[in-house]
Amino acid sequence: MMWIFYGIPLVHPHSILVVTINGVGLVLETFYLFIFVLYAPSAGRRKVFMILLAEVVFMVAVVIGVLAGEHTHERRSLIVGVMCVIFGTCMYASPLAAMRNVVRTKSVKYMPFWLSLASFLNGICWTLYALIEFDIFITIPNGLGALFGFAQLVLYAWFYRSTPKDEPKSELQLPTATVAPGNDGGISLSVR
Repeated sequence: MMWIFYGIPLVHPHSILVVTINGVGLVLETFYLFIFVLYAPSAGRRKVFMILLAEVVFMVAVVIGVLAGEHTHERRSLIVGVMCVIFGTCMYASPLAAMRNVVRTKSVKYMPFWLSLASFLNGICWTLYALIEFDIFITIPNGLGALFGFAQLVLYAWFYRSTPKDEPKSELQLPTATVAPGNDGGISLSVR
């Protein structure tokens, strides 16, 4: 939500791509959360609602504070941009714990390849956009994100072969029943 606020014309003019792309992302995330809440146990629902409530209250406070307290695009862009840098960097740095775990266990079991690749490619795309637009607030977190994503991919390549493969699950054998005519004219049933 912070990137959407950053991209609106009242804060940072000429950032329509930032608003539209992050707006689509927000819609997809909302849909995902709706499905999660639909099937989650009540404790999970409560936790999600509390986090969403805190996020909405925080965003309302930021929007009111920035729009009422600052009256130039430069100041608004600076304040919201710094917050976006902080939150964006935290988002990209969140897999660092998984990377530490990979190095410690010499296994990539808990670091999904596709998530690492998506993080790297997302960081690259947004960094290229930011360099074209000369927007430092988009460049910093996404440049760091591209570096973190690249580091994850290097770790994945390095430790992939040393990751123990899960044993294939043994097939459950059902008993075989054979029905045959018996010697006495009846039916004979044998189970193996």
